[in-house]
Amino acid sequence: MKKAVFPFLMSFYMAFFMTAVITWINTGLADGFLGRWWTAFYIAWPIAAGLMLLGAQRIRNLSERLGQKL
Repeated sequence: MKKAVFPFLMSFYMAFFMTAVITWINTGLADGFLGRWWTAFYIAWPIAAGLMLLGAQRIRNLSERLGQKL
């Protein structure tokens, strides 16, 4: 359970801000922004969380190996 906390928090953080920025860039802060952003977020977050759960440890291992070579 402990290892699942980081991927869920990181995926929430990334999906929250990235969907907000991309929605803002694509449609502006016009009427309905929050609804468009919320739709993008609730689709993106579960996908991001699943990807983080599947790949977080592999990416952490890769970054450690790359860091040792620098």
